[in-house]
Amino acid sequence: MLQLDVDDEDTVAPRLTTLFDALGSVEVVVVNAGINALSSVGRGELDTERRILRTNLLGAIATVDAAAALFMPQRRGHIVAIASVAAKVAVPRQAAYCASKAAVISYCESLRAELRGTGLRVVTISPGYVATPLTARNPYPMPFLMQPDAFARRALRAIAAGARHRVIPWPMAIVAAVL
Repeated sequence: MLQLDVDDEDTVAPRLTTLFDALGSVEVVVVNAGINALSSVGRGELDTERRILRTNLLGAIATVDAAAALFMPQRRGHIVAIASVAAKVAVPRQAAYCASKAAVISYCESLRAELRGTGLRVVTISPGYVATPLTARNPYPMPFLMQPDAFARRALRAIAAGARHRVIPWPMAIVAAVL
């Protein structure tokens, strides 16, 4: 596993190249860029929203771009982008987070069409609530809260099944549609 700071765009491609070279063969790159902070419109919190969008969207795009460049010569590989059910649910004081994850979904849909025929697969995973330090701060109920290992097993099954976009756990897709 390689961890990198997606906000430092100049280091993303070199770090991924180092990983690919060290391993010899990489089949999956999971792009899990995500930060969140409460912010409210009209309160001068544009810097907070800018940081969320920069990390969650532009950081993800920088990582996807670097991974795609490394996968293309192999003519195979999976790019897995972690979005969120929040892309479809209006969450007060989290507009930038919701918008960033919706943009990740749209980006991956376009990318999937662009990469058709190249041997590269693009998988979008939209988690509901997963017990992480990010969700630990949520002051509201979190239906279907999953443990990270259970989420990871379901995500791996979605990748292996060749899913294009999967909501995990699936009942959150219904909750999102109703809300």
